[in-house]
Amino acid sequence: MARAGHEETPRVELTPAAAGLLRRLRAAHGPLMFHQSGGCCDGSAPMCYPAGEFRTGAADVLLAELDVAGLDEPVPFWMSRGQYAVWSHTRLIVDVVEGRGSGFSLEAPEGVRFLIRSRVVGA
Repeated sequence: MARAGHEETPRVELTPAAAGLLRRLRAAHGPLMFHQSGGCCDGSAPMCYPAGEFRTGAADVLLAELDVAGLDEPVPFWMSRGQYAVWSHTRLIVDVVEGRGSGFSLEAPEGVRFLIRSRVVGA
């Protein structure tokens, strides 16, 4: 699901529920992107935006380009560099749970929210 380059284990992966939601969001909003911040308003939730709507820069790290069956293009997954320093030893698993997330993330009106589950790399 993630273009991993030289890594055997992807840094970011999707649950089937997350992949399904991305397909629905892509149909409604066009190409997508994720940004995982550590901000106060969104906690540490992965935020889904139309591709390019969230401006990334030197303060961000591109962790993966997620290949989702049924989408023509990968979904880039960015993380703030400061948060990456803390989470660099983990594999991130993007999942979906019921409940209202941030009003800025595209899934908010769906009554669900993206959630990160993590595992220590190598575990």
